[in-house]
Amino acid sequence: MKAFSIDRYGKHPLRAGEAPAPELREDDVLVQVHAAGVNLLDSKIRAGEFKRFLPYRFPLVLGHDAAGVVVRVGARVQRFKVGDEVYARPDDGRIGTFAEFIAIRETSVARKPKRLTMEEAASLPLVGLTAWQALIEIARLKKGQRVFIQAGSGGVGTLAIQLARHVGAFVATTTSAANAPWVQALGADLVIDYTREKFGDVLKDYDVVLHSQGGDVLEQSLQVLKPVMSALSFGIRRKAARKQVNYSFLFMQASGTQLGELTSLIDSGAIRPVVDRVFAFDATNDAMAYVEGGRAKGKVVISVLGAPPPTTPS
Repeated sequence: MKAFSIDRYGKHPLRAGEAPAPELREDDVLVQVHAAGVNLLDSKIRAGEFKRFLPYRFPLVLGHDAAGVVVRVGARVQRFKVGDEVYARPDDGRIGTFAEFIAIRETSVARKPKRLTMEEAASLPLVGLTAWQALIEIARLKKGQRVFIQAGSGGVGTLAIQLARHVGAFVATTTSAANAPWVQALGADLVIDYTREKFGDVLKDYDVVLHSQGGDVLEQSLQVLKPVMSALSFGIRRKAARKQVNYSFLFMQASGTQLGELTSLIDSGAIRPVVDRVFAFDATNDAMAYVEGGRAKGKVVISVLGAPPPTTPS
């Protein structure tokens, strides 16, 4: 099958070429990938930033989001059949959606929302699960609470704003002045132009912060929280403790059940995908470069060409 992979860590381009057919386990479904989402996480893994936590073997096919059609099922699979349209965020250790086919554990897969295209569905799993696990599972965000979501025009931000709005929270976010009306349309109540103001000078006594940056930005995030409230971030626990703030490090987990919850919200119209650009499969490296540029509004997606199902070695 055709795939985009890396042979070593570094900032070199992904290598286009042939890859072995995925190994189908008893509890897996084999998915013909129609579309794959591109995330900054793919770039970070390529650079080796997570090699201590995720010791991948080379060659490594990148990609963390997929939407497609089930073409084969393992002997123990019960929830899916050949022909089902699905979407998923594969488990860590089994990524590889920048390919024509991928084997995914049944429990990590959900049926694709009927109202979405494959490209729209492929934009959702990683950012949708991140927003769900941060705001619903960890923070237990409630109606009437105030949440600050950084980078509101990014992939996670666009989903988190909509989810927080659905819960009934007051939502503040940061973006450029040009994007302010756009994120307000997604559900943001207060938008701060990060090029002109520090959010730490504007916000105070917030219940939850959804944060993914360190340094001075982390310090500002802790300052806007009420004491003994939740900071959901990739920052430093010690700094949070000094501010009397609860800190939770989020390492998002694959979950077909939670994707099913998001599907219900999508079908009801409470949440919609936000896709900035769709690239052809052959332009996967261009899609990666575009994401790394940091200017995408929402998600970037690759449209993967179809092919006959591969033969899995017995």
